[in-house]
Amino acid sequence: MSRVYLTGAGPGDIELLTIKALRVIKEADVIIYDRLANPDILEEAKSGCEFVYVGKEDGRHIMPQDDINEVIYQNALKHKCVVRLKGGDPFVFGRGGEEALYLLEKGIKFDVIPGITSAISAPAYAGIPVTHRGVSVSFRVVTGHESPNKKVSQIPWENFKSDDTIVFLMGLHNLPRISKKLIELGKAPNYPVAVISKGTTKDQVVVVGTLENIVKKSKDVPTPALIVVGRVVELRDQLKWFEGND
Repeated sequence: MSRVYLTGAGPGDIELLTIKALRVIKEADVIIYDRLANPDILEEAKSGCEFVYVGKEDGRHIMPQDDINEVIYQNALKHKCVVRLKGGDPFVFGRGGEEALYLLEKGIKFDVIPGITSAISAPAYAGIPVTHRGVSVSFRVVTGHESPNKKVSQIPWENFKSDDTIVFLMGLHNLPRISKKLIELGKAPNYPVAVISKGTTKDQVVVVGTLENIVKKSKDVPTPALIVVGRVVELRDQLKWFEGND
């Protein structure tokens, strides 16, 4: 009986891969992977393992999600152990839920192997705790990828007036809109913001600014990147441990 493992690859640093994820990767007959999964992980696969790339990036999809679902299913018909390797965590804006529902509909057994999400790990590597006593008692993880042309936003902007930490994933191209919207909601123009590119990797770049200047300061930052909005950003000056770490 075949089984599909919807597997989180973690945020980039290969050492943040979980023990369980590594085990199924070593056992896999085929690995279906995306752009955000560290390619070095594939070197852990056994001899003869097949690799199928289904990566997506802003404005350019190798294949639509519906086709990816079908690729996973078709490989499950041919192989005993199928690993669907996804950057971060498969259920945190990874569309893993859609893939799981498709497999369920087709009668394919699956396991979900959570991965460390960039929403907490990238800020941690940047010296920014998403919660901190006396500063922020909660945090939100929000898609930053929503189209500005969408007639009705699913993002609950009115709930963002508090000092909770907000982490926007996949939002770099929408940063001008995000900054403008938060200022319109009443956040001060000098409210702290950080943009973290390629978090947890040797290519990590961190830009710190405010709602009114972060767009200009981060204009040359490469993707993938996430945005952290909140007073916790001010802790970075003291807690940045990763840069220059030997």
